Amino acid sequence: MNSLWVFGYGSLLWEPGFAYQERVKARLWGWHRSFCMRSIHHRGTVDHPGLVLALDKADESHCDGVAFSVAPADCEPTLAYLRERELISSAYLEMTLPVALADGRTVDAVSYVIDPDHVQYCGGLDLGEQASIIAHAVGGRGPNTEYLWNTAAHLAELGIADPDLDWLAARVRAVISATRGQ
Repeated sequence: MNSLWVFGYGSLLWEPGFAYQERVKARLWGWHRSFCMRSIHHRGTVDHPGLVLALDKADESHCDGVAFSVAPADCEPTLAYLRERELISSAYLEMTLPVALADGRTVDAVSYVIDPDHVQYCGGLDLGEQASIIAHAVGGRGPNTEYLWNTAAHLAELGIADPDLDWLAARVRAVISATRGQ
């Protein structure tokens, strides 16, 4: 197998979990980053789902993130790892999509997008409802807040603007502060 590219837009930004030889800012057209997937494993439970990010189809939109280049020798183990991690409940679909790298190249990258027909899909939740869910959910990999704050911090570190995530991070902090003050 030739080298592999992987597009990261959420937790892969701060916890890829695989070896890579190159990491480049990248843009994926026709999709947007959205808290549109109920998390029943990693950041919530079946009884109290959290929310995780997914790429939701939006023709006139784009998602900025990073693309990771994986060496040929690491391709198969990386794909196996990503499939175990990302396809745990089949809410994500694995697709290979063209991404524009910040240095001008275009590459085909493995990307995990939401299946809008899956029961965990919850596109269209308003930001206030998202904040309330994220502030209280906890799953097998920890609090939903950690996922939000780490993603927002790493986007900022990369110089990638995401006003919705910034608003959510601030709102969730306010919700938690108000809850503790009661």
